[in-house]
Amino acid sequence: MRPLSAGSVGFAMLAAVYMLCLAVGSSPLEALQLVGWAASGALAVGVLGSGVLRLSHGAAIALQLGALMTTAIAAVTVGALAATNLSEFSVLDVHALLVAGTSAAVVGVFLALAFGNRIEADRDVLAHLVRSMGEGQTKPHDKSPSVREFAQLSSELAATATRLEESRRRERALDTSRRELITWVSHDLRTPLAGIRAMAEALADGVVTDDETVAHYLNTIQAKSDRLAALVEDLFELNRIQAGTLSLDLESMPLVDVVSDALAGAKPLAERKGVVLRGAVSEPQLRVNISTSAFSRVLDNLLANAIRETPTGGSVWLGGTNDDGCAMITVTDTCGGIPDADLMRLFDTGFRGQPTRDRRGDARAGLGLAIARGLVEAHQGAISADNLGQGCRFKVRVPLS
Repeated sequence: MRPLSAGSVGFAMLAAVYMLCLAVGSSPLEALQLVGWAASGALAVGVLGSGVLRLSHGAAIALQLGALMTTAIAAVTVGALAATNLSEFSVLDVHALLVAGTSAAVVGVFLALAFGNRIEADRDVLAHLVRSMGEGQTKPHDKSPSVREFAQLSSELAATATRLEESRRRERALDTSRRELITWVSHDLRTPLAGIRAMAEALADGVVTDDETVAHYLNTIQAKSDRLAALVEDLFELNRIQAGTLSLDLESMPLVDVVSDALAGAKPLAERKGVVLRGAVSEPQLRVNISTSAFSRVLDNLLANAIRETPTGGSVWLGGTNDDGCAMITVTDTCGGIPDADLMRLFDTGFRGQPTRDRRGDARAGLGLAIARGLVEAHQGAISADNLGQGCRFKVRVPLS
């Protein structure tokens, strides 16, 4: 309590005592003298007690509480004794007042020490939580604080420790993902670069001279260069997504047009693979607010993955429907399903659950689904995957116009 506030409260209490004295029949002068003597005695004890509290700075809270309780009771007793100068008190009354004050002081000190010990126990609980947070653990204490404020603080510390542990877990997962990304990208860069260098050296040294082989080498170099350019573009796109600098120009588009454009773009790949590609929208009037280029990339990526993983003779379905005020776009294939362990990390940056993708030389593997998730979330949507029948199903949910 600030000094001004304490003085105001003290003045109000003295005024209340003065009015009480007037109410019981004392004259104004007698009431003023009575209040003056009582206040003087209590103030003298208060000053002394304040000095004791200053000297006990840094001591255990139980001792400080005991000193505070003793000061309060002594102030009441001394104030009452000082007031007896104006009243007809016998020696026996004074003795009784001293005994009562001393007894109250003993009880008060005992209770203060007991309460101080309880607070120290609560302090140990809080200290345990703080140490656990510093060690990166969330070990709960066997006891909970007995004081409500400390119990609330303990709950907040425990919740903070849980959030910190979750943050550390996410950081470890991100670090693992980053290492995997560096490993795979390094491999995806090194493999085509090695091929380009070998063919370029063969052409420069004149090892290859016939026109057919030279044309083949040049076409291969161009194809590998395109793969490297696609990988670099994916890395830049992923960096923009993770840095939060991705900017989308949204426009209202009919969902049926979005689906038909994606089917048309993936049709040549499906025909080369021998996969049946079909799709439909349940309600032609549905519209979505999307960035055409960004959302097309999401669907192109999902369809390309589905066609690539579906064996020849299989089928891929692209559907759109209204799902409680949102557009639900599904890509369902007959790839045989995704292992449950891979489903948990399917959209992690750099994750590749199937080593066969690397043998196919897919430069975008490990980045495409992470980019798709970032682009969908930038549309205030969500993307997920699950197994369905003889294949898997990717679900993209975005708000309707």
